[in-house]
Formats: sequence, C-alpha cells, structure tokens
Amino acid sequence: MRILVVSDTHGDAWALQRAILEQPKAEVIIHLGDGAEEAANAQASFPERQFYLVRGNCDWGSALPALRVVELGGKRFYCTHGMAERVKDGEYEAILRARSAKADVLLFGHTHMPISEYREGLYILNPGSLHGAGATYGFVDVTPAGIVTQIVRLR
Repeated sequence: MRILVVSDTHGDAWALQRAILEQPKAEVIIHLGDGAEEAANAQASFPERQFYLVRGNCDWGSALPALRVVELGGKRFYCTHGMAERVKDGEYEAILRARSAKADVLLFGHTHMPISEYREGLYILNPGSLHGAGATYGFVDVTPAGIVTQIVRLR
C-alpha cells in the first residue's frame, strides 16, 4: 500500500494535483494541514482515493481535526500538523505523543523542512512544503517486508 503524504500547500492547488498525479499507485492521501481548501477540492476530484485531512495553523475556520490516528495496512499512523506538538522547537513532543498512541509512523508538517527518519521503532516523516520553489512531498509504502518512507521533489 502506498500512502501519499503532503503538507503546507498554502493555496497551491496545482502542486497538490500534480503530486497526486505523480503517484498513481497511492491509494491513500494524507494532507497534514495548511491547505484545507485545496485538499477538500482534491478529495472531490479524486473520489477513488481515500483522504485523511488535518487542519493546520493557517486553516482558519476549518472544522477538520487537529490530530488523526489512523490504521492503514495494519500499521498505526499519528497524523498532525505539528503546531500543538511544537515541532518548530524539535520533534521530541511529537515523538512522545506518537509513541503514547502506539503509532508505527509519525507524520507531521508545519516546519516546511522535509524529514524521513527511523528512530527506535518509529518511522518519522515530514513531507516538507508542497508550495513554491523546491516543493516536496513524501510517501509511505507499507509492505509485508516492512515500511519505507521517502521524500520526493515535485517535478
């Protein structure tokens, strides 16, 4: 199972659509906030894909949840924008919360800095910002052999 992970699109509907089209094998799309409007539009444009959305600090008035814990491919994903976990000061609190939720994978945005790491049993992915020059996104592959996370520069 491939999961496309994006964040911080900040109104860039074109970049979000492009990332979805670049990953045709992605059955699931997770948007980690700061782009609720274009994420909702993408959800309507790609009804065959499953979407999970959380709100970011720039998604004013959004009714989206700030946090989601979802099970995909038999693995638990802790999905947050990252502001509540103060990720701009480091990943420590987000890691603690993800471990507390018994997550296998921590997904967050907010910093616009892509990260793909594995720390003591926890996969950590921040897809960076899918807006502007140097836009990036990430994906997670959940296979019988394990989990793979990767950062991709938008083409």
